[in-house]
Amino acid sequence: MYLGLRHGELSTISDIAQAYGISENHLTKVVHHLAQRGYVETLRGKGGGLRLVRDPVTVNIGAMVRESEGNSGLLPCVTTQSTCCIQGTCSLVGILREAQNALYAVLDKYTLADLLRHETPLARILMVPKPIASVVPD
Repeated sequence: MYLGLRHGELSTISDIAQAYGISENHLTKVVHHLAQRGYVETLRGKGGGLRLVRDPVTVNIGAMVRESEGNSGLLPCVTTQSTCCIQGTCSLVGILREAQNALYAVLDKYTLADLLRHETPLARILMVPKPIASVVPD
């Protein structure tokens, strides 16, 4: 969301970590993952940083979460064989599978652009510097 608010301008991991109050170490891993999947571009060296390279309208939230989380389920027994002794007769597995499918059905309805609809208040909260040429109206 932070990068979406920057409209293609460079940001640093340090700036983003500070805005969200999260670890730079953890964020570096997330950025690496997003860069491998073509969501962000990273530029090394002085004046470097990262930026969103996809149009926010094309970034589907459900697809992004699936790419990040893989095929893991709410519990191991939902999508893989586990060592649970009651797995063969457990009714909870079906319920959890249904809940997971419902979760993704909702996430699939939204894009990054939907999350950026209230751009100005979000930018204020995250203290995102105004881009030089903002192209997305509030």
